[in-house]
Amino acid sequence: MSSGPATWVLLRGLSRESGHWGDFPVVLQREIERRQPGAQLLMLDLPGNGALYRETSPTQVSAMVESCRAQLQHLGVLGPVHVLAMSLGAMVACDWAARYPRELSAGVLINTSLQPFSPFYHRLRPLNYLSFLFLSLSSVGFRRREAKVLEMTANMQTKPEAVLDRWVELQRQHPVRLRNSLRQLLAASRYRANLIRPAVPMLLLCSKSDHLVDWRCSQAIGRAWGAPLRMHVQAGHDLPLDDPLWVAQAVAEWLKLREMQGLQAGKWY
Repeated sequence: MSSGPATWVLLRGLSRESGHWGDFPVVLQREIERRQPGAQLLMLDLPGNGALYRETSPTQVSAMVESCRAQLQHLGVLGPVHVLAMSLGAMVACDWAARYPRELSAGVLINTSLQPFSPFYHRLRPLNYLSFLFLSLSSVGFRRREAKVLEMTANMQTKPEAVLDRWVELQRQHPVRLRNSLRQLLAASRYRANLIRPAVPMLLLCSKSDHLVDWRCSQAIGRAWGAPLRMHVQAGHDLPLDDPLWVAQAVAEWLKLREMQGLQAGKWY
């Protein structure tokens, strides 16, 4: 195990890549630097997305975990690492923590949903579920498609056109194949977490105004695991995009609280 500066692994969600974090990693690093001097951030892509867009997306979350582990090994990262992940990426973080707890120090799960804690209609709201399928199956242009995704996932954008410009460019550089989008959706729908909380301490962040996943999914996980939960009132599903500073400060405050309580990395209490 490494005793050097902390390493944070950031994982995005369904059909999204590391480029979709935008300015958030810079904000996060600035905030956590006070608690973890020298901390480094690594933005990994899930198979089928981003730099791995040519790969076939697995239909099992467990296979996505193995991809992340292989990427870290390739980079020479020994761990244990902190993981901050949202949506499908958060499912990957949960499975990682459940099967390889010694490899993770802590996890931050953003706007995720897990079986068996919440019903399907809370986990992915039906109207937006149908909209996502329509977008995946349709032949509309990149910009129209990304504009609809932005509408479904963000509530607080003051410069949406700038966001769309960046997203369209990402899609042109690393086009996500329809087959991969559907395979990722299948992986998310079939993943089932353990009822017993993982050994790795977790912080849950959610958005009460999330139009894609009901905030009560995070609440249910928090209750089942006894994990702390912070809720943003206005932000949408893409919480790090809508309010990156709020997310970064919530993480930093959690690290500070754990430090004040004398909690070691990888320990709940």
